[in-house]
Amino acid sequence: MKIQTVVVLGASDKPHRYSYKAVKLLTKFGHNIIPIHPRLSKVNDLSVIANLSDINETVDTLTLYVGSDRSRLLVDKIIQLKPGRVIFNPGTESTLLAEKLSKAGISFVHDCTLIMLESHKFDIPDT
Repeated sequence: MKIQTVVVLGASDKPHRYSYKAVKLLTKFGHNIIPIHPRLSKVNDLSVIANLSDINETVDTLTLYVGSDRSRLLVDKIIQLKPGRVIFNPGTESTLLAEKLSKAGISFVHDCTLIMLESHKFDIPDT
């Protein structure tokens, strides 16, 4: 598995939340994790960044854990970040964001980060 830089948009410090579980599992698989949340400072001992615009590195994957009402406000910042792909986890579907990603040439999948990792299907296919 190739080590990726992964942004977890909507990271949580609550162990029962799927975004928290994703941070833990991504860490277990050795990925470089950038948790994003506007009000948290730490998630699973990782420093949290408040804004997507504060990321200064290339992002392989952005995995969504916010609903369409929140992602709608972040569409432009997600496009400007130019991640290699976006994962729409269950409950995060957004027609607006999907259309904007397509127009920007950014690939996306509707899947579950946790299942992708556990089934060894998280790697980005070679293009």
